[in-house]
Amino acid sequence: MNALLRDVASLAESIHVQRRARLAQLMAHAGGGVAIVPTAPERQRNSDNDHPYRYDSHFHHLTGFAEPQAWLVLTSAGRSTLFCRPNDAEREIWDGLRLGPAAAPAALGVDEAYPVAELADKMAQLLANQGTVWFPFGLHPELPARLEGWLGAVRGQSRNGVECPTMQRDLNPLLDDMRLVKDAGEMATMRRAAAISAGAHVRAMRYCAQALRGGATGVHEYEIEAELLHEFRRHGAQSPAYPSIVAAGANACVLHYAAGDVQLKPGELCLVDAGCEFDGYASDVTRTFPANGRFSSAQRELYDIVLAAQEAAIAATHPGARQRDAHHAAVRVLAQGMLDSGLLDANKVGNLDAVIESAAYRQFYMHGTGHWIGRDVHDVGDYLSLGEEPVEQPDGLGGKVVKKPSRILQPGMAVTLEPGLYVRPADGVPERFWNLGIRIEDDVLITPAGCELISRDAPVKADEIEALMRG
Repeated sequence: MNALLRDVASLAESIHVQRRARLAQLMAHAGGGVAIVPTAPERQRNSDNDHPYRYDSHFHHLTGFAEPQAWLVLTSAGRSTLFCRPNDAEREIWDGLRLGPAAAPAALGVDEAYPVAELADKMAQLLANQGTVWFPFGLHPELPARLEGWLGAVRGQSRNGVECPTMQRDLNPLLDDMRLVKDAGEMATMRRAAAISAGAHVRAMRYCAQALRGGATGVHEYEIEAELLHEFRRHGAQSPAYPSIVAAGANACVLHYAAGDVQLKPGELCLVDAGCEFDGYASDVTRTFPANGRFSSAQRELYDIVLAAQEAAIAATHPGARQRDAHHAAVRVLAQGMLDSGLLDANKVGNLDAVIESAAYRQFYMHGTGHWIGRDVHDVGDYLSLGEEPVEQPDGLGGKVVKKPSRILQPGMAVTLEPGLYVRPADGVPERFWNLGIRIEDDVLITPAGCELISRDAPVKADEIEALMRG
């Protein structure tokens, strides 16, 4: 047995076999049919190089198969067909071993497998006499046109009594709900990803402190990014889950700032939002720390407000709560902190309730407090309740909107909690806070007892950060 076969799950009890069976049941309950799930295409970087390959999350969730140029076809009766690259001795010299169609059924638990070159010919057979064809809408731009060609081939057999699907349905809602609640294996993988990322944040803090203690006049953002990437790969993570944000000083007020060549100077804050992807699952962690290991009084004042907001969000995150409850809890703490610190003038904006109703807090806090996380850093899943009627509620911009309430949390879901404050220079804003950007973010699993913060190996309290950087 070659290494490829040893690295894939065993046939009978493979979690991917179980997931396909569950999806087939969901399709059957919704009227039956056949589902088509392609993996992601390879993407060219320049004339003779591709970007590092990353499979489609839906496809990998159902197969565990990481090679490009692959397709899964699944019927509501549970029969699965894989199309993949054939074995090719010459190409394998250059690109590595391929699983191949002959080995795929035993390795992946699919019922049959064919070379991907046979996709068009076999698809007409697989679509024949199926009432509905399911596929992920909006994710594969070329798929609808190819599907029309395959359906045309099926229609061409109508004189022989072959029926063509008459309905196309979006597979995303079924797969999104499957992926929203993680199983024990997924949660274990996410804990590992979060632990690696937390260690990378610790490494970044220590690196800055040591460099500045050693006489450096500053530390470039790209140097800090390099420390993060080294720690990710050193512990087996395959890649960053998203482009790392390393923002020195005023750059922290740019929400999606990319690490550049600006130097982090003593006395400034550094905001690092970075997480790795480990075995197909993302982490998403943010820490804000002082370059030389000690917060100034103004920095500490705002930092403690953000930390208190996160603690309020954590307390609001548990089974039975709504996903949006954490945001509302964080906003109340942040808005009161804005009033207490003088960021907002109560004589102009009113009391806490007025600040929230008018959304005046958005001058310094303009994003949500969290999102789903899993295979994708902003993972799939509906944020609104599926079974409740729309109601009037604040739109977060100072107005009202009629929509469904946010989704109720249940064990196995995973979210981030990431409040922040971002203070750009402006009239009426105390100058001691200018150009301070602070965000604290952790990955959180919903458990039967409440929630589990899986990225807290990176210190979060100001005293703990200072102690780490001193050490």
